[in-house]
Amino acid sequence: MSRFDWPALLCAGVRGLGLRPAEFWALTPAELHLLLGGGDAPLGRRGLETLMAAYPDTRGERDD
Repeated sequence: MSRFDWPALLCAGVRGLGLRPAEFWALTPAELHLLLGGGDAPLGRRGLETLMAAYPDTRGERDD
């Protein structure tokens, strides 16, 4: 199991990103990862169209 380097992450969040400590600790690891430049690019037009084709909005009965 890998461990987080909390002092380095806190330094990156507070010094690097200018977050207040409370803001840093309120983030999820995924949000912090994105703020530090990790993760995928935002969804573009082609990706949105593919997603919409796979999961079209429908009218009528609900799928509860």
